[in-house]
Amino acid sequence: MEYQASVNTHAQPLVRQLLDNADKYRLKIEKFQNGATLIDAGVNALGGLEAGRIITEICMGGLATVSLVQSTYTQHWPLSVNVYAANPVLACLGSQYAGWSLSHDKYYALGSGPARSLATKVKDGAVEPVEELYKELQYRDQAEHAVLVIENDAVPPLEIVEKVTAACGVAAENLTLIVTPTSSLAGGVQVVGRVLEVALHKAHALHFPLPNILDGFGAAPLCPPHPKFVKAMGRTNDAILFAGQVHLFVKGADGDAEQLARQLPSSTSKDYGKPFAEVFKAYEYDFFKIDPMLFSPASVIVTAVESGNSYRAGELDNALLDLSFGV
Repeated sequence: MEYQASVNTHAQPLVRQLLDNADKYRLKIEKFQNGATLIDAGVNALGGLEAGRIITEICMGGLATVSLVQSTYTQHWPLSVNVYAANPVLACLGSQYAGWSLSHDKYYALGSGPARSLATKVKDGAVEPVEELYKELQYRDQAEHAVLVIENDAVPPLEIVEKVTAACGVAAENLTLIVTPTSSLAGGVQVVGRVLEVALHKAHALHFPLPNILDGFGAAPLCPPHPKFVKAMGRTNDAILFAGQVHLFVKGADGDAEQLARQLPSSTSKDYGKPFAEVFKAYEYDFFKIDPMLFSPASVIVTAVESGNSYRAGELDNALLDLSFGV
């Protein structure tokens, strides 16, 4: 990649903001036995929307601006999570994407955020990234501090923390883990705040050249929380699938931009058409059976910057959104 900003370094002021104002954001700060720091944003702490907004910016490596704003583009849900990243590929895929699988005994979670870009493993005697994606991005961060966001309703065991510390090559006291349950207010914001990320991830799956994505913006309505995990997860996904909007600015041929626009919307998936919780149940709660092309925004604009032409596809579905959100 052309610009090698350190996502862990840029995220640290935001981490410090949470640590220094834990009472303000209703967070609980603890230390693990090895000295790593836990920021609890919804397990044993109340947290809130503002905490979720800041955590979303941390997820994106401090390279994005996330705001909660009033909007009229959905019929019944006026609060929107808006996401802008000046370096969208690095902010979204290089940091925010939940690509690090972590497990110990019965605890399983996906890690997202800047620490992913530090994590390495030894394979056939060579050191390489834990995630293959970083080979394609040609990016590996170098930083003394690391922060990882875990979407789970329980605090990770020490074994997970030690695994992260070792993989990232940082001192335990320089590692911060942030836990945001999906059913929490903060967790809802940080998942809906992935509206731009899912668009880039699908563009990658469609083999659109990542270096050709120059800039991007996304927005999706903030969903009401739900105490049951599957319902909560369904609503956060549906906010993006049924009402997420993304605008990408790309270089290259007009035909490529037009094709990307046509293929990006969630409605192109065979699994589109009912709330995500129902889709998940129909596949017996197996994520890998769901069409991966479903995970994308409802409506997209792709602008080819070299010609100035823009291509629009998809549309918002207020009826499905209301069905999911429980009107």
